Amino acid sequence: MEKNKYPSNQSLIDFRKKHFMHTAALYHKTPLQLVKAQGEYVWDSEGNRYLDAIGGIVCISAGHNHPKIKKALMQYLESDMIQHTSTLYLTEVAVEATKALLEEAPAGLDRVSFTNSGSEANELAIMAARNATGETMVVNLRHSYHGGTSGTLASCGHSTWRFKAQPVTGTTSALEPNCYRCPFGKKPESCSLECAKNVETTIQTSTHGKIAAFIAEPVMGVGGFITPPEQYFHEVVKIVHNYGGIYISDEVQTGAGRCGGNFLLTKTLGFAADMVTMAKGFGNGAAIGAVLMKSEVAEKMAGKSYFNTFGGDPYQTLQAKLTMDIIREENLVKNAKDMGALLKDGILELAKKHMLIGDVRGRGLLMGIELVKDRTSKVHATAEAAAFMDACKEHGLLLGKGGLMGNVIRLAPPLSINREQVGSMLKIMDQAFAEIA
Repeated sequence: MEKNKYPSNQSLIDFRKKHFMHTAALYHKTPLQLVKAQGEYVWDSEGNRYLDAIGGIVCISAGHNHPKIKKALMQYLESDMIQHTSTLYLTEVAVEATKALLEEAPAGLDRVSFTNSGSEANELAIMAARNATGETMVVNLRHSYHGGTSGTLASCGHSTWRFKAQPVTGTTSALEPNCYRCPFGKKPESCSLECAKNVETTIQTSTHGKIAAFIAEPVMGVGGFITPPEQYFHEVVKIVHNYGGIYISDEVQTGAGRCGGNFLLTKTLGFAADMVTMAKGFGNGAAIGAVLMKSEVAEKMAGKSYFNTFGGDPYQTLQAKLTMDIIREENLVKNAKDMGALLKDGILELAKKHMLIGDVRGRGLLMGIELVKDRTSKVHATAEAAAFMDACKEHGLLLGKGGLMGNVIRLAPPLSINREQVGSMLKIMDQAFAEIA
């Protein structure tokens, strides 16, 4: 790369401090200016290459700048393909993307609506559930995150994401299904799914006995990749339906094959969700989300007006369709399962010599490493998590973090990652843990 081709990092930092909102945070003590990406790697303005193990914030599923997507977009541009249509005009590509998504949908979900993001997808799902049931109460989980819009933040389980004036009317929270930090003091071997039963207790004590919806992520992303036991979902679906509610499965982070098994984790787990939302990896980084829902829910919207200006536009739906094609053609769901198992086994080996590692969890290539100061007390190792990320960055590996206390390292590399790259990740993490110890 040419020297001085890009502005200095400090000039960008100074501008952001003066003109960006204070909520625009940066990863790392010394922030990076990322300027190029290809496959599983990104480059900074100094020409340094990094293995992207957070996948563009859990967005890159098929790999950065996949040649098939690049070629199609260039053809669209060169042919003056219309860029904006909304759903007020007919376009073939939106229909083709819908067909491809319906092939991946859990049984009974046969309606699709496109949005620009996961936040919008969850907003639409909650609105549709309230409209279909005639109820308003939405049950969510502590430590959950469903988006940054008003309605979704009302169901957010993190104080750091909420605001003083955040409306909370019509929402209530059940206890989180966290097997590592069980709110009921149980161990996996003594668990009787108290967390699932708490959803019913919450409805009985925090509502008038009927609800509009229950919304949950199959793996809780911002919460630190909290991974509930599989039977949890089946039990909660029964409870939600018994109280007249609609089950919304938020697959913004877990979808697009990331968890192995199927394109959607809801389908892999086999529970009867009434709606599934998605975004992030669904468009391989494109600004597109979607809601899958049952016709019986969608039909209750008849006679009302719902409109999304950019939802269903050709360039975005093209990228979603091609991403689904690539994931299928390159067998990336199986690769996510295999590489995820290899990665998890490697991290468990690291845990034998690095006492900071308290828990290793997740599914497929959605992996969380919870860092603790002491394995008995489980005191959150927040500062250590930040130091670990910085140490990994210095050796060419980019990671994410999450959890209420910011002590969970999040791994979500492109689904195309290979054995050699997994080995490189483990080697760098081993070195970084040794350095910060």
